Amino acid sequence: MDWMTLYCPNRGCPCYGLAGPQSRLVKNGSTHGQPQARCRACGEGVMLRFGTAYADLHADPARFETAIRALAEGNSLRATARIVQIDKDTACAWLDRAAHQARRVLLAHWRDLPITECQLDELWSFVHTKERNLDLAVRACAEYGDAWIWLAVAPRWRLVLAFVVGKRTQPHADLLLRRVAAVTNGTIPFFTSDQLAEYPTALLNTYGHWVRPPRKGDRGRYPAPRLEPPPELVYAQVVKTRERGRIVRVAHQLVFGRYSHLAEHLADSPSSRAVNTSFVERENLTMRQHSRRLTRKTNGFSKELSWLEKQLWLNLAYYHLVLPHESLRVALPDPTSTRGSGTRRRWEERTPAMAAGITDHIWTTAELLGYRVSAAVVDWLSTREHLFPPLEPLHHGNWVVSLNLLDGLGWLIY
Repeated sequence: MDWMTLYCPNRGCPCYGLAGPQSRLVKNGSTHGQPQARCRACGEGVMLRFGTAYADLHADPARFETAIRALAEGNSLRATARIVQIDKDTACAWLDRAAHQARRVLLAHWRDLPITECQLDELWSFVHTKERNLDLAVRACAEYGDAWIWLAVAPRWRLVLAFVVGKRTQPHADLLLRRVAAVTNGTIPFFTSDQLAEYPTALLNTYGHWVRPPRKGDRGRYPAPRLEPPPELVYAQVVKTRERGRIVRVAHQLVFGRYSHLAEHLADSPSSRAVNTSFVERENLTMRQHSRRLTRKTNGFSKELSWLEKQLWLNLAYYHLVLPHESLRVALPDPTSTRGSGTRRRWEERTPAMAAGITDHIWTTAELLGYRVSAAVVDWLSTREHLFPPLEPLHHGNWVVSLNLLDGLGWLIY
């Protein structure tokens, strides 16, 4: 943790949010063995760990980092607790810490991205019980049953632009596209997806503009306004033909845009030579491998929707910033020698965040957990809660879900 990024958290202080030489913080000893500072402007004390996942952590940081790596690499909560020799509830609390930190870090860096191509897809999972096994009354609870993970991926950098956890409905598709628009630099990328009917409507709701068609003739009412896609929006769907459960033919259809514009996008794309959803589907596999909650035919599935979302925030931060991606590595112009007389190092490992120019190095787990988001970004995130709602507060057990379920089924109890 860096002293130069520490700032006074008192919003009423004239030095609020100022870090580095501009702040009026001075070192002020330690509390419970943790270094702290004092603001000379307002007298407020602030811990060095403030604004990180280590804040108020009364445990060995090395053990905490090991547990987070285990969770990010695909271990379940109970397995992680056994590996680092902690209680399961402690593992839950540490996952909650890491999820909040991962969310802040990702949203702080995923801004004004110059995306030219985006692939859309959905990943199936479930919470508590599969949809077909739910009783009719329990289906009124939106947290139980099928849970679809909507994904938007930039193929060039293997970067997950946005995700949404929810049902396979139009509002969730709209939210996914609004989040994509929020993290990009204002340009409309070239979109591809499967034939899900919600995507064209979501694209129109996000990028379309209202147009009133001209009236036919001189009498009668004017036609109602309707959404039309902008000329720069190009959207194509992958059409898969199956026989006996196997794909026998793959084609595509253009939904929005012109074929000439589609050809230009494919010619300029460094990753795609044809309309496809291969990269987002490969990302689905990566997510299943790195999250025990998404592994099929196990008992590690999520029992509450909020914990599934927290796990996904951690996985995505670890995948983008900490884990090198083999397909993104670049050849070194001058191979360097490794220790001893081993083979020369010919490749530079890169993460998706490095490929996108977001960062210039591979992060460590400690760097991810100890990164302090600036006060300006924290305030900016508070204005984006309609797109990125804050995570639910920590709780153990199912009593909150039970209360939500009872609230939704009040008519049945009554």
